[in-house]
Amino acid sequence: MHILLLEDDIDLGQAVSDHLESAGHEVYWCKLIAQARGITCDMALFDLNLPDGDATTLLRDWREQGIQTPVLALTARDQVSDRIRGLQAGADDYLVKPFDLDELLARVEAVRRRSTPSPRLKVRDNEIDLEHRTVIRGGLVLDLTALEWAILRCLANRPGRIHSRAEIESEISAGGLHSGDSNTLEVIISRLRKKMGTEAISTHRGLGYRLDV
Repeated sequence: MHILLLEDDIDLGQAVSDHLESAGHEVYWCKLIAQARGITCDMALFDLNLPDGDATTLLRDWREQGIQTPVLALTARDQVSDRIRGLQAGADDYLVKPFDLDELLARVEAVRRRSTPSPRLKVRDNEIDLEHRTVIRGGLVLDLTALEWAILRCLANRPGRIHSRAEIESEISAGGLHSGDSNTLEVIISRLRKKMGTEAISTHRGLGYRLDV
């Protein structure tokens, strides 16, 4: 996985980064909240108390933008109220310092399992196979363009949740694609609806799009 680590403690950050990389993960280590903004990742590990502010502000921004990247909060705060505040801001799990690095890996895997969709997803009369990048409707495999699949995969990663325009476009860019001037997001969504059925994807004005399971 591509993991964003937000931690200003040099020794701890280096230890966590090395341990995650030894387990096969790619780590983007940031020491300030400002450095972490705009980074696309599969999972994030946030120390909540940073030199340039409280990381729960970034976490709330993500959730308000529809970014559902799993977040594991790492902090020395051991008060129950602090844990609750972190979870209410949108954290998926909470680990109090000091912690064992192997326990951290176990927590990362647990959060990943909870956040990873099933390889096969039923949406109305469509069957989406994320592993093999196919959509079957009425016994026929749909012919999707690279852009259509990129958008559908983004929506399918969190079915039933609203995904913001910024989140979808970030996923497209991360895949090395771009919508272009003529192929706007709305046009591509319209094409997907024609292929999958109009009720497969719903529009939420001012918020984004949702794959309706």
